[in-house]
Parts: sequence; structure tokens; C-alpha cells
Amino acid sequence: MSDPLTVDVVSDVMCPWCYIGKRRLEAALRRVPDLKVLVRWHPFQLDSTLPKSGKDRQRYLSDKFGGLERANAFYSQILAAGREESIDFAFEKIALSPNTLDCHRLILWSRADDLQDEVVERLFKAYFIDGEDLTKAETLVRISDEAGMQSDLVEQLLETETDLDKVEAQIANAQNSGITGVPCFIIDGRFVLAGAEKAETIAAALLHADETRTDPEAALTE
Repeated sequence: MSDPLTVDVVSDVMCPWCYIGKRRLEAALRRVPDLKVLVRWHPFQLDSTLPKSGKDRQRYLSDKFGGLERANAFYSQILAAGREESIDFAFEKIALSPNTLDCHRLILWSRADDLQDEVVERLFKAYFIDGEDLTKAETLVRISDEAGMQSDLVEQLLETETDLDKVEAQIANAQNSGITGVPCFIIDGRFVLAGAEKAETIAAALLHADETRTDPEAALTE
């Protein structure tokens, strides 16, 4: 088939397992170099109750896990998984847990320029490696500029509610389809991998989807 195999990734920028999942997907794609694959990113929110200005990270973790000790134990596993994928998480640099709706708007807009992967990568790095504040418009504008987008337009759009309803509808659609956690990989609109699966598992699923597909137009409803 000449049409690329679609991989729809449902993800949240503040999810460390989504960053790990991105690395594992990239490794999986390197295992199947002859397969044409189109990766598209879709929004999800781990916590839609976070205010637009974000929430103190320590308070957020304490509230979520019932204490910082339990949170630290949980995140020690993520640190180890990150190191396996050459991700040096710097959780100690993160001051705020952000509401990610504006991040998802930026990712949505970047699709028109075929820059989704670049923008998603820069958002992950800004948050998890550099500890940047993703609630600030200037952070998102700078990321858009570095990725090659029209940053002046992004700056104007962020001052409005443009596409906010579209992002919220996409998140609701993901939830209504049964997605409760991320990352979630939907391959060819038919096969679902829930969680940050190993690269070999993703690669095997890609090959199986390619061998069994009959409708190259199959994709996640947008």
C-alpha cells in the first residue's frame, strides 16, 4: 500500500510516561525502516482541574499521591525508565504543574506546518529537562519559534480562545472512546497499545497492522 500507516498518539505534555513512550515509538520506527508511517498527536489531560496558572508542583504531588514520600517512590521508577531511553528527567526543576490546554492548542496548530513531532519534543524537553513554566505564553511562543512556526501568529492566537473548544472536544472524544490513561497508541485506527510499551512491542504491532490492513484511510476520528 502506498498510503502511510497512521499512528495516532493520545498524550499529555505533563505525562512523563508519554515522553518515554515517544522515545520508544521512535525506536520502534527505526526497527521498521521500510514502513511508511504517519504519526499524529492528539490531546489528553491527566488533570483538567488544574488552574490556567498551574499549581505548585510539590502541593500537586502531595495531594495526588497522599504525601511526597509516596510521590518520590513512584517517580523513582520513572527516573529509571527514563534513563533507559536516554531521558534525564529533572523533576526537581519543575516548580509548577501546568494546565496543558494551551500546549495542546500549540500542538494542534503545528500540524498545519508538519511540525507536530518537533513541537511535542520541545514541550517535553522544556518541562521535564529544563523545568520551564508551560503556563506562560512567552514560553510557548518561543518554542513555536524554535520549531519553525509563525511565532507572531501563535502569540496572537494564545491571547484568544481559538480552537480551545476543538481541543476540549478531542479530549472528550478520547475519554468517550475508553481511553483513561496515556500514552495511548492507535495504529491504523484498529489496534490500540495502552501505555509506554517497549519498542519491540510497538514495532511488532506496526508490522502486524501493515500486514492486515485493508483500509488505508482508517484513522482516529478527529
